[in-house]
Amino acid sequence: MRILISNDDGFQAPGIVALYEALKDIAEVEVVAPELNNSAKSNALTLHSPLYVHRAGNGFRYVNGTPADCVHIALTGLLDYRPDLVVSGINNGANMGDDTIYSGTVGAAMEGYLFGIPSIAFSQVQRDWLHLDAAASKARELVLQMSEQNLLGGGAWLLNVNIPNLPADQIGRVKLCRLGRRHSAEAVITQQSPRGDTMYWIGAAGPAKDDADGTDFHATAQGHIAMTPLKVDLTDHEYLGYWAQTTSRLSAGMGQA
Repeated sequence: MRILISNDDGFQAPGIVALYEALKDIAEVEVVAPELNNSAKSNALTLHSPLYVHRAGNGFRYVNGTPADCVHIALTGLLDYRPDLVVSGINNGANMGDDTIYSGTVGAAMEGYLFGIPSIAFSQVQRDWLHLDAAASKARELVLQMSEQNLLGGGAWLLNVNIPNLPADQIGRVKLCRLGRRHSAEAVITQQSPRGDTMYWIGAAGPAKDDADGTDFHATAQGHIAMTPLKVDLTDHEYLGYWAQTTSRLSAGMGQA
């Protein structure tokens, strides 16, 4: 088994080091990660400036770009093989509900998925790496089970996995979940720069809005590992019929045939 690991917290983050240590003896593992923290970079690619790849003393390779850059470069020329699995994380904090739209951790995994490779984004629910060893152990167990059950040899899939910050013996089983929802983010924070200009800082994420049974928020609150399959197709299939009728009226009003 060959695994490519990336993240959004940077190549020196404790989460990616723990994930590498957990997987290195069950697979051939390569790490290609951002040089600096790239949280909330989603699927961004760097198109208007050059990217450079360097190798750290521990063998990890790092890129002066985004999480998606790292996986993209790895899969389109840096590696001389095609990995069986792309794994991103372990992120310092949850990626649940609306977080997945912004998440660089999910963005790195999604890049692997877009190249047709099974991919997993791993995150801890709380920040500060509490019980990181337990999270890494659970990530290892999940990858092993997927390999043993032949889930890595077929088509691509994308999973978002959030692990509670608990000792290993207190973490519940894996629960299949849908994404919850959050309230709107808190207000932007403004400050004055030393030169008198107004600086704006994005406010903190809002609290959970939909944390009902069956959501990732609910599962992790109960001590379980939340696993959510994701897709890239953003088409609103449920309302295609409505918009078909609406589009006809819009076209007629615009005088188009």
